[in-house]
Amino acid sequence: MLDKYLQVAPIADRWRQSGAQSSPVVAATALALGGIVGMVTAFGPVYAVAGLLALVLGYCILTSTDIGLATVFAIITLLPFGTLPFKAIITPNFLTLALLGLMLVWIVRLLVRSDAYDLRLSPLGLPLLGFLGLTFFSLILGAGGLPDSLTLHNYVKFVLAILFFFTIVNCIRTHAQARLVLQVVILCGGLAALLGLFLYVLNDQTTLRVLVALGRIGYPTSGRVVRYVEDDPGGLERAIGTSVDPNSFGGMLALVAALAGAQLFAARPVLRQGLLVSIMALLVITILLTFSRAALVGLIVAAMYLATLRYRRLWWVMIGGGLAVAILLIGLGMAEEFAQRLTDGVQFRDQAQQMRLAEYQNAINIIARYPLFGIGFGAAPDIDLVAGVSSIYLAIAQRLGLLGLAAFVGIIGAWFIHTWQSLRQMTVERLPWLLGTQAGLAAALAVGLADHYFFNIEFSHMVALFWGCAGLGMAITSLQD
Repeated sequence: MLDKYLQVAPIADRWRQSGAQSSPVVAATALALGGIVGMVTAFGPVYAVAGLLALVLGYCILTSTDIGLATVFAIITLLPFGTLPFKAIITPNFLTLALLGLMLVWIVRLLVRSDAYDLRLSPLGLPLLGFLGLTFFSLILGAGGLPDSLTLHNYVKFVLAILFFFTIVNCIRTHAQARLVLQVVILCGGLAALLGLFLYVLNDQTTLRVLVALGRIGYPTSGRVVRYVEDDPGGLERAIGTSVDPNSFGGMLALVAALAGAQLFAARPVLRQGLLVSIMALLVITILLTFSRAALVGLIVAAMYLATLRYRRLWWVMIGGGLAVAILLIGLGMAEEFAQRLTDGVQFRDQAQQMRLAEYQNAINIIARYPLFGIGFGAAPDIDLVAGVSSIYLAIAQRLGLLGLAAFVGIIGAWFIHTWQSLRQMTVERLPWLLGTQAGLAAALAVGLADHYFFNIEFSHMVALFWGCAGLGMAITSLQD
């Protein structure tokens, strides 16, 4: 059934060409299967089945970069905080393992088959590596030379997420691969929205039990598991999916919606039109139910970007969609509360916005005291200051100083200039792909005005999504017709 929508080469053919019959692989598989049998005896069938699935998936990642890319985006959207169910000094999460495995594959392929594969840094490669150097310098400087283990662990995940840019650029070399990645991101984003909507319509106690059950793989089991507006259990529930935080969930869906929106009026969309419309409806409804004002702004900015640059008909879709949403909210009896929340947000009258204002002032004070290189990724060095702010721009200036903020703005500005210049060279098929990545980053940057998740070492999946989208845009510009 899925083949009806996905135009990709059969995966079985790629497996047959991967050298899976080699004796080292067979030996490793035999040893791993022996380990699974041991796990059945020691820990029970649940961990054994999970281990077997992890083994199969790990093997697929190590034999196909396409499967690796699909796995990374599936984890980002559907299980971003999942970890191994046991601890071995540290507990690596699924995303870290997938990013490392995928990076290992393309680097080894580059070394072994240098005649067939060349290293691609893209025009932004060296500036981005310089930006990473700034983050490392600020990390060491802010920690006095020795970061604590938790900060260092999160920082490594953060670096891997940014390096995903290079993985995308080096793995996507054909139109089929770029199309596959877009298909996977849009489909997985739609599934994430559907899951978030499903959990939302369940009663609160059932939703709580479902989310707490994920505690076996690293998810929180206490505290604010189910989330509400103003943290009031008597008020409106917020759609959260498996993203732990409704604001990060909404921001992720806004970026995916930008990629999907660019395909709605494409001459050759990557998915069937009916499926795209259904996914967009799911994304928009779920974003609204997160009650994330930043995500809603990001969605509107992405739609306006696409409507202004290419798809004039999208203005009518936005007007019609706005009317449909208004009718739906009225029908659900939520229109007044939703409008009040938007009004309070714009006027900075509610508790969340008052806290943001306090965070902004605190961040400005930190930047004033540490203007060049910031305070790094740990706690604030002064007792009267608190690290952390709900804005990626203030967060970067706070953590990396004004030099780091200038570097980030320069890299993103250069990315947009390069992709704008490439638009006139795009084919009818590739043009919506590139426009989608532009709208996706525009949505993320708009979300970043009031949220920090796209630059937060504790939300590495959001960092990976941001730089993965940027890498996808650069890969699309380098494809040969």
